[in-house]
Amino acid sequence: MSRPIRIGAVNYLNTKPLIYDLPLLAPDAELILDVPSRLADLLGDGSLDVALIPVIETFRAGSYSILPNIAIASRGPVLSVTLFSRVPWQEIRRVALDEGSRTSAVLAQILLRKRYGVRPEIQSLPMDRSADEVNADAVLLIGDRAMRACLPGFAHAHDLGQEWFDWTGLPFVYAVWAVREGAELGGVAEALNEAKRRGCARSGMIAQEEAPRLGLDAGFCRRYLSNIIHFDLGPREQAGLHRYYMLACELGLAPRGVTLPYYQDGPGSQDRALIAQTQLEG
Repeated sequence: MSRPIRIGAVNYLNTKPLIYDLPLLAPDAELILDVPSRLADLLGDGSLDVALIPVIETFRAGSYSILPNIAIASRGPVLSVTLFSRVPWQEIRRVALDEGSRTSAVLAQILLRKRYGVRPEIQSLPMDRSADEVNADAVLLIGDRAMRACLPGFAHAHDLGQEWFDWTGLPFVYAVWAVREGAELGGVAEALNEAKRRGCARSGMIAQEEAPRLGLDAGFCRRYLSNIIHFDLGPREQAGLHRYYMLACELGLAPRGVTLPYYQDGPGSQDRALIAQTQLEG
């Protein structure tokens, strides 16, 4: 008897519209929720077939395909990726990066080194450790943890989605559905597309359900899902993804020459793959 398709996703608010009704749409699949960095590891070792992982991990793996037109992205502020800093950007000498983050950790280093010309010491911030206790000039937090954080001891709170947009004029892509090499998703691929369609149409309902769990205002959660986070992977998002990849390569944080084909069953998949490869080659 064949095993079910194993799907990995993050249990963050910004993921909920992408997995809405998924147990109903793909009842024979197994949905596993974990932090982004852990999902990347599980996909890498074959424990998952498809996962919503940090985009940097798609480049580092070099063997994944991605589902077309689905992403977690921002076109300005993101609210859920914040660098809290005690000092201005140019004075940061030590930064602690949320261990649950990989794409945003690289983004923080790109901004520090390429935009502000500083190269601070990097340390990890464990998921179970309070950011207030860290001996660092700056702390990067992501996801629901970032949206709840206040950190009054830090003078500055930099939204990295806004920082990226102000610098490049492009959207930023945080995560995509990545498919491991050799995996055949069958109906699960269509189920993920339908889950996105349903979830985006029900952002108010999702916000109302999730707000109490997060300790956040339901209206804030509704605006976050409807106006801040974007779930498409269109031409502008792809341009932002390409710029991010090239900068990561320049800093030695991603391997050069990686191709990122679209996953598609059946005829025509090669044509779509070549489009993606042309856009993302480094």
